[in-house]
Amino acid sequence: MYPSSRPVYLDNNATTALDPTVLQTMMPWLTNNYGNAASNSHSFGWEAQRAVEQARMSIAHAINAASPSDIIFTSGATEANNLALNGLQLPPGRSHIITPMIEHRSVLACCVRLAAQGTPITYLRPQSDGIVSLNELNNALRPETGLVSVMAANNETGTLQKIEEIGALCRDRGILFHTDATQAFGKIALDVQRMNISLAAFSAHKIYGPKGVGALYVNTADERLRLSPQIVGGGQEHGLRSGTLNVPGIVGFGRAAEIAMINLPSELVRLSGLRNRLKQALFDTVPNISINGHPHECLPGVLNIAFSGVDASSLLLELPDIALSSASACSSKHQTPSHVLQAMGASVAQIQASVRISIGRFNNEKDIVWAGGRLIDAVSLLRSMAPIPQKEGK
Repeated sequence: MYPSSRPVYLDNNATTALDPTVLQTMMPWLTNNYGNAASNSHSFGWEAQRAVEQARMSIAHAINAASPSDIIFTSGATEANNLALNGLQLPPGRSHIITPMIEHRSVLACCVRLAAQGTPITYLRPQSDGIVSLNELNNALRPETGLVSVMAANNETGTLQKIEEIGALCRDRGILFHTDATQAFGKIALDVQRMNISLAAFSAHKIYGPKGVGALYVNTADERLRLSPQIVGGGQEHGLRSGTLNVPGIVGFGRAAEIAMINLPSELVRLSGLRNRLKQALFDTVPNISINGHPHECLPGVLNIAFSGVDASSLLLELPDIALSSASACSSKHQTPSHVLQAMGASVAQIQASVRISIGRFNNEKDIVWAGGRLIDAVSLLRSMAPIPQKEGK
């Protein structure tokens, strides 16, 4: 058996391992350099503030933000999305918001709250491949539309949206554009200026950084964009996010962003190759399987696959030596069918048969070959134990 001690980790969309280089960068700020970045009367505070600003520059550079001051540090992407949506002050007559049904729960929950407060919300159903139709979006726009919110990459399927085209459409209609870029950041190229993005959310732990720290990009040059803080107090982060800054986490986030950008071109090729190898092995060997999401317009390391006639929960129990997910980690505790796959038109049976595989930086070819073999054997075993009529896969 290949894993000598721990399972092979293939759940990198849920979270990633802390890169050793990131940990090394953080260590001084967890030990000797413990100053408060808001303490401006001594060297401990000055050093902490310089470290925070260096990290801010690194993240701004990674997305081609016009200014480091466009980056607001938060506790994670969920808080960043809440600040963007609940904190946005849309002008009178422009309160209408459009978002797809497949967004992360942090976005959808904000929209539910806003709707309860009287904000008109339009939910777009994606195509069966998970991509939001530009025509559907264009048809949903109204004179009173003030914001469009579309995630860059889906956390469950890995499907990529046409962010640059959506940004251009919003620009031409004078509409603000928010994107939850949590899964895309560090994995594909993002240029907030070229893509006409007004607001974007990020999280460190999706790019081999620490948990508990994220950021919101705010296009401060756009005078229409006014945010109201959701956490008040000491007025940190330009008054938009009060609270003592998590200096070690922010330093780690900045270093993780630097490493991600250095590795991005090579990792895109490497992860795509590993994904394609696993996909080919499964399709060559296992009948009646199908891909959830777009087969090509997707994150390089993500494969969401339905094994017809197999219960995904049972499959995971047969694979204790592989870390996989049968739903997004943020919502799997609710034990409800994936709202993403439902919106894409998948049947309950298909959803219950679906597993998400997300390959990451610390996976290698040996992991993929071994995991593929284990998946093939486990699916075969479960089908032989409890044969269920199986529908032909795509």
